[in-house]
Amino acid sequence: MKAIYSLMCLLMIVSLSAQDRYLTRTGEITFFSTAPLEDIEAKSDKALSIVDLAKGQVAVDMLMKSFEFEKKLMQEHFNENYVESDKYPKAKFSGTFNPSDALKAMEDGVYELDVKGELTIHGVTNPVDTKATLSVESGKLKGEVKFNLTVKSFDIKIPSVVAKKIAEEVEVTGIFNYEPYN
Repeated sequence: MKAIYSLMCLLMIVSLSAQDRYLTRTGEITFFSTAPLEDIEAKSDKALSIVDLAKGQVAVDMLMKSFEFEKKLMQEHFNENYVESDKYPKAKFSGTFNPSDALKAMEDGVYELDVKGELTIHGVTNPVDTKATLSVESGKLKGEVKFNLTVKSFDIKIPSVVAKKIAEEVEVTGIFNYEPYN
């Protein structure tokens, strides 16, 4: 009887901790840059992200080839010449934040967070320190983040021939609609 009770308690603990994790496979990542001759925007809705509210951890993983551009030639140049998607197929972010008790309890509200972590693009990893928002509404969790990065800091080279078409700084936006992950 004691063993059955212990097993039930263990299963309840595992079940409760699983409710602290939320996942999406359809996270939206957009990047936008403005340069003297051209604005460039690309979007992917295939980012994988998981948030662990109990541990205050977040991770994002995406294929660089999942970015779609308005012009196919831009997409081709992006993948072949700049981020070298065949050689460096993924972008990854892993970070931490300090969740409030209300957020951990999934109480409705908007929670501003300081997120610190590491972003890897083009085989180069850099620290990221940014603000993000997690929103809870009727049991649904949504994450949003916006930050800037420089292409140079990820060893992405811009040929001087196209320097007026490609900005050195890029605005990155992420929107994630999470589901409970068991």
